[in-house]
Amino acid sequence: MAKHNKFGKEGEELACKLLREKGYQIAERNWRFGKLELDIIARLKDTLVVVEVKTRANDYHGDPEDFVTRSKQRHIIKAANEYIVQKDVNLETRFDVIAVLVDGKETKVKHLESAFYPLV
Repeated sequence: MAKHNKFGKEGEELACKLLREKGYQIAERNWRFGKLELDIIARLKDTLVVVEVKTRANDYHGDPEDFVTRSKQRHIIKAANEYIVQKDVNLETRFDVIAVLVDGKETKVKHLESAFYPLV
């Protein structure tokens, strides 16, 4: 596995750990629809939560969450819609971002609930 892929997987592990600690149930990880991928699909009570995880080694070019662009959001929403149809999900859906910053010896994990909304 390439170093950057391993780094990203470590960020996803931290994100899943945080979500479980908050009471979320992880339904899927790395769910794919064609070339699109959803990092984490979780459930909290009666809400389906689609989580994009961004992991960075530093914040020189911005916070990790800044890299969830409008284009990336559109891809996430498209894949989430397909997941909902395929799995026949009838729950309120929320889009979160978990930003993981590994800066030297310190790791910061930030959970942004309702980070973005489906574009109209």
